[in-house]
Amino acid sequence: MALNPDKPRKLYYSIKEVAQMLGVNESLLRYWETEFPHLKPKTSANKVRQYTEKDIEQIKVIYNLVKVRGFRLSAARKLINTNRNGADRSAEVIETLTAVRDELKEVKKHLRGLV
Repeated sequence: MALNPDKPRKLYYSIKEVAQMLGVNESLLRYWETEFPHLKPKTSANKVRQYTEKDIEQIKVIYNLVKVRGFRLSAARKLINTNRNGADRSAEVIETLTAVRDELKEVKKHLRGLV
């Protein structure tokens, strides 16, 4: 049976799932929650974090600023607070450029094999 792309995704993701998506430690996500006040995943009665798609998008923006672009936490926090749309757009552009770079590397590798 084929996967239906129109099927809604999960409502909530565990901290382990989110950490695996981004390739980071769970402790880093917990730390970022203390450093970025807008990042507040839902917690169940037994204190289990439940991340929504919106939470994951916010984490991706933080990841882009801190891990990819090398911003200090204070600078990333300031940028997000003052220019939220710009920070989101920047993360999308970086993601697209990375994908294009990877494709170009594959094409170059293939072309070298033809010569």
